[in-house]
Amino acid sequence: MDEVVGGLVVVELKSVERLEPIHEAQLLTYLRLSGHWLGLLINFNVPVLKNGIKRFVLAKTLCESN
Repeated sequence: MDEVVGGLVVVELKSVERLEPIHEAQLLTYLRLSGHWLGLLINFNVPVLKNGIKRFVLAKTLCESN
C-alpha cells in the first residue's frame, strides 16, 4: 500500500506500460485488509495523467465483515 490519504482513500501508485489485473487485485486486497472502501490506482506512465487513474469502491458489506 503506497498511501492512505485523509484516513479515507487508499492510493496505489504505479509507473508501468499498462495496468494489469494483478494491479487491480493488489489494490482490492489492500482495501479489504485495511477496512477502507475507496481506492485509487494511479499509473504515471501515460501521456495524460487522467487516463492513468482508476477508481475502486469496495462494497460496504465487504468492509464491515473484517
